[in-house]
Amino acid sequence: MATTQQALTPTGNRLITADELLMMHSKGKRGELIRGEFIPKMPAGEEHGQVIMQLGWLLGNVIRPNNLGRLIGFGSGVQVESSPDTVREPDLYFISRERRPRGTFVPGYTEIPPDLVVEVVSPSDRQPAINDKARMWLDAGVRLVWVLWPETKMIEIHRAGEPVTTLREADTLTGMDVIPQFTCPVRDIFDTWGAHADDTI
Repeated sequence: MATTQQALTPTGNRLITADELLMMHSKGKRGELIRGEFIPKMPAGEEHGQVIMQLGWLLGNVIRPNNLGRLIGFGSGVQVESSPDTVREPDLYFISRERRPRGTFVPGYTEIPPDLVVEVVSPSDRQPAINDKARMWLDAGVRLVWVLWPETKMIEIHRAGEPVTTLREADTLTGMDVIPQFTCPVRDIFDTWGAHADDTI
């Protein structure tokens, strides 16, 4: 009797599909897929979450009132490759109405490249891996990638065919031609307590 040989990862494990990853997530097992290989993800620290929420709030105040598209939060995967499948989990992403019209619903992982991807760097992340991930997003069709470094309060701007630009606290972040209505001082993104917070509390 003939048997079907299953494809294996370089480590000898069976390749996992995007659909199987979604089922794993529903059972509480969290991670990403890199060409069919499951890569576990551990929860990041408090500062990481605060920065994501702060930027999400600032972006949402522009995107929703202007009906620009959808801002999708942490924990939502994007499938960037198939056979074998690659599913990555950005911290935030924005898909414009032009790329995904209003009323459309994706029950699993979207295969539509976001217009904007935001990655917040964790203490364990290293620059080469961050650069590779930003390049992967651009190769997948993402128009703009923001990489936020909470420790140094810097933001790297990645665009296809252009050199990486670095913004610091005194600079202003803009949505360029992706979200032209958005403009925000960099310091406001990392000021998770608010400009008028009483630090003595």
